[in-house]
Amino acid sequence: MAIRMNKKNTKAKKIIKKIITPVSASKKKSTEVDKSFKIPKSKYFEAMGRRKSASARVRIYEGSGDLVVNDTLIADYFAGVRNAATIYMKPFELTGTKGKFSISAKITGSGINAQIEALANGLAKALVAFNPELRTFLKPAGLLTRDDRMKETRKIGMGGKARRKRQSPKR
Repeated sequence: MAIRMNKKNTKAKKIIKKIITPVSASKKKSTEVDKSFKIPKSKYFEAMGRRKSASARVRIYEGSGDLVVNDTLIADYFAGVRNAATIYMKPFELTGTKGKFSISAKITGSGINAQIEALANGLAKALVAFNPELRTFLKPAGLLTRDDRMKETRKIGMGGKARRKRQSPKR
């Protein structure tokens, strides 16, 4: 509690500061309860998938289980993306291994669409690590190739944009 003197009235005013608890502390408690995923504790095959500046570290486990990305269910993580399930399940559909694996992935960087494509790339590489014969199905579909298209960097003197041209003097 602090006391502030008002010069006009010469009366003391009491100022009470409220202590606000951080919101993140309450969110951590709720996420700890939700971490009841079924992921086997067996041998796993790991691979990295990348797209733009997104990188996905993917682990596939033999046996049925949950599909988990960044400690949330995959359907909840990619809920705002249209046709997300078809993109990340494409490696399993091409190889005929749908429902035979559970997934655990950590994805960082870039936007949500690039993260889905990084996940698909990582899943395809992990399936090849599991069985090298599956490469014949995944390579023609382009799932093993990293898409190297990146955001173009900004240049100095271009007015803040990447592809903008320099202004030429009129006179």
